[in-house]
Amino acid sequence: MTDTGELGAYIQKKFCENVGLSVEEVFGPDLTLAAIISRSERMTNSVDLMESFARTANALRKEHGIRIRLPALALDTPISKVLEVFLQEVERQQGRAA
Repeated sequence: MTDTGELGAYIQKKFCENVGLSVEEVFGPDLTLAAIISRSERMTNSVDLMESFARTANALRKEHGIRIRLPALALDTPISKVLEVFLQEVERQQGRAA
């Protein structure tokens, strides 16, 4: 079982790689999803954002064996809340495996 702090950092890193922004740019000011879309040169709309989340979840599955599903989130949701949801899903999946 992997430490959630370590997984949190992994999720942050992978998501930021997918959107083309640094962890500090995204998580430092706790940007909303809409702000991330507007600042990222790789994204033009919420579909691009969903694809970034899917790629992050896919990396989590491939590298850590953890499958997660994310609920739909409003564009005014802060990224810290999204990370929290990711980690809740991780804990739920790890609880099933125990």
